[in-house]
Amino acid sequence: MAHDHSQPPVNYNKAFALGIGLNIAYIIVEVIAGLAIHSLALLADAGHNASDVLSLMLAWVASYLCQTAPTKRHTYGLRGSSILASLANAIILLVAIGAIAWEAIRRFGQPVSVPGNPVMLVAAVGVVINGATALLFMKGRERDLNIRGAFLHMAADAGVSAGVIVAGFAINVTGVQWIDPMVSLLIVLVIAIGTWGLLRDSLNLSLAAVPAGIDAIEVERFLVALPGVTKVHDLHIWAMSTTETALTAHLVKPDAQIDDKMLARICEELHTRFGIDHSTIQLETGDALCRQESHQTV
Repeated sequence: MAHDHSQPPVNYNKAFALGIGLNIAYIIVEVIAGLAIHSLALLADAGHNASDVLSLMLAWVASYLCQTAPTKRHTYGLRGSSILASLANAIILLVAIGAIAWEAIRRFGQPVSVPGNPVMLVAAVGVVINGATALLFMKGRERDLNIRGAFLHMAADAGVSAGVIVAGFAINVTGVQWIDPMVSLLIVLVIAIGTWGLLRDSLNLSLAAVPAGIDAIEVERFLVALPGVTKVHDLHIWAMSTTETALTAHLVKPDAQIDDKMLARICEELHTRFGIDHSTIQLETGDALCRQESHQTV
C-alpha cells in the first residue's frame, strides 16, 4: 500500500527569471560605470555578481529537476539535485567571501581610493536590486535548502552593496581609506556565519544524515510504542531532496497480524508529527527465518 504525502513543489520559475534578469542588468550597469570612472572595485563586484547569477541559474535548474517524474533508473526522480545545488552554492559563497576578505586585507597595506559618489550611487542600485531579489526567495528559505542558498546569495550581495555605500560615505567625510576594507571584513563575517549553516545542512543531507528538525530518537519512540510492536530496527531517515524526507523501518510484531489500516495510520502520523513524506514499514514476527514471509511494505 503506497502513501505519498509530499506537497506539490512550489514553482519559483518567475522568481528565478526575474532575479536573474535584474542581476544581469545590474552587472551591465556596473561594468559600464566601472569602465567610465576607472573603478576596479565596481568591475570586481560585477564579476562577483556574475558568479551569483550562475548560482541562481544552478538553483533554478535544480528546482526544475526536482519536479521531474521518476524513471526506472532514477526511481525517486532527480530530487537529489536540489541537495547538490545547495552544497555547490554554499561552496561558491565561501569562495566569494574568501576573495572579498583577501582583497580587503590587501587594501590595508595598499589603500585604494574609493571613487566616491558615483560608486555609492551604483551600490545603491545594487542594494535595491539584490534586496528585491532576496525578497523573492525569502518565504521559501525556511523549508527548502536550495531556495535558502539563492536567498543567501542575494542577501549577501545586498549587504556588500550597503557596505560600499556606508564605507563610501564615511571615506568622503573623513578621508580615511581603511574604512572600506574594514567594512568589507565585517560584511564577510556576517555572510560567513549564514553560509556555514547552509554548508553544514547541505553537506549533512548529501551524506544521507537525518534532516535538521527531525529527532530520530523521538521517531523511534513513536514506532516502538505502537500497539503490538516490541522492537524497532533498521530505522533510516534521510532527505530525498531539500524539501522531502523518507523513512524505512522494520517493526517487530510477534502476533504477525498485518493491519493495512494501522500501516496507513503510521504513515499519516509520521507525516503529520515529523514531516516525513515517504515511509516504508516492514512488519516482522521476530523470527529471522520468517522475516521474508511476514512483511508488509507501504
